[in-house]
Amino acid sequence: MFGEDFISRAIIGFPILIFSLTIHECAHAWSAFKFGDPTARNMGRLTLNPLAHLDMMGVIVMIMSGFRFGWAKPVPVNPANLDNPRVADIWISAAGPLSNIAIAIVAGICFRIAGAAMTGLPDGLFVLLQTAVWINLTLAFFNLIPLFPLDGSHILRNLLPPDLEHLMARLDRIAPLILLAMIIMGWFWVIIGPIVLTIGKLLLGY
Repeated sequence: MFGEDFISRAIIGFPILIFSLTIHECAHAWSAFKFGDPTARNMGRLTLNPLAHLDMMGVIVMIMSGFRFGWAKPVPVNPANLDNPRVADIWISAAGPLSNIAIAIVAGICFRIAGAAMTGLPDGLFVLLQTAVWINLTLAFFNLIPLFPLDGSHILRNLLPPDLEHLMARLDRIAPLILLAMIIMGWFWVIIGPIVLTIGKLLLGY
């Protein structure tokens, strides 16, 4: 498990994953604050300090997955503080994945610029930028899967007509088990893999 390949992935993947998760959760907190809910800010979550966002189980999964995947603590949101809870929740939930897509786009642009420059830049820089693209696209589209407690479940619930919310409530009861099975078996990649690979290749110019 702790061979040379694992160590090299840890050196590159771990800081990128921690940075990406921190931006993701901070984006949720910032968006909630902008929509009128100071709960996350008051709990110290409106920060770029990764220690405020790390989840121990998420870190363990990071290690077990070879620093390809993981998660942080969810940002608390009090709907009572939101003027239009349904619309606000959509944007608050989408803020995290959108922040990861933005990081992937920036990393992809930098990769292309570095490749075009061809001035003897270190290979490690290219690996770093590639890894940032893949990790952030994976985080973004994994979180958009409409299963509780992922961001996608909040987005879907608020897009559905109110009279269908009871269906989401039923799904929420078993969603964590479905999600756990998807992670253990790698089924989530069957869902998001084609999207991540297609967009990643476009960003990197493959």
